[in-house]
Amino acid sequence: MVDNVYRTRSLGVAAVGLPDQYADGKAAKVWQLYIGDTQSRTDEYKNAVVQLLRQHKCQRILDVACGTGVDSIMLLEEGFTVVSADASDKMLKYALKERWNRRKEEAFDKWGDQSDQKLALQNIGSMVKPGGILIIDHRNNDAILKTGHVPQGKNIYYKSDLTTDISTSVLYVNSKPHMVTLDYTLHVPNEVDQQPDVSTFRLSYYPHCLDGFTDILKGAFQGKCEHSLFGDFKPHCPGQDPPCYFIHVVKKTG
Repeated sequence: MVDNVYRTRSLGVAAVGLPDQYADGKAAKVWQLYIGDTQSRTDEYKNAVVQLLRQHKCQRILDVACGTGVDSIMLLEEGFTVVSADASDKMLKYALKERWNRRKEEAFDKWGDQSDQKLALQNIGSMVKPGGILIIDHRNNDAILKTGHVPQGKNIYYKSDLTTDISTSVLYVNSKPHMVTLDYTLHVPNEVDQQPDVSTFRLSYYPHCLDGFTDILKGAFQGKCEHSLFGDFKPHCPGQDPPCYFIHVVKKTG
């Protein structure tokens, strides 16, 4: 018996039958507002990603967990061939809408969708060709577990001025962190009376820490890889100000 239920995510499943924490559509509806001005992300984020991909002579990109497709669109505009996948139909429909609106552009007409190929998502490491790279990130859960909140300051992915609060909570099971939950509060402009509306959404995830996740990545490539670590796309050095995100770049060597 419990006194109450702690809801870690929205109830529901995606069209593909998987649990979907975006099922109520709240996050999808305001995601672009949460991200903010995509142009202002360029200096810190797009240039870093594009430079990495071109440095390793990558042309064909699989954007796993693409959400509303903001990064896929960014890469398409930079001339890459992109295939996108996401388990949430609520998030993915915004990417599909943009694909349809820009279908007369050759890159967008060829924009692929592999949402039904779940085996591909379970074997990402095996899909990378020798010499190819995997770019994958996760929040700085080490800092969250240590301090109880996300690192201060705006991160490189989201440039919106609408976010007013990110409440953080950690669920422990048998004295070990089992789930991190972030409750976002956004003040969304109201076109009718100019007064901002308050919009909230909740995201939950398993709190992978840096060392453990690095070991998992190397295991996925069976050790045949070169691993580089960045903090918000700057080379990571222990002791520096905690980044919001760790970005792993794994180059397959065999």
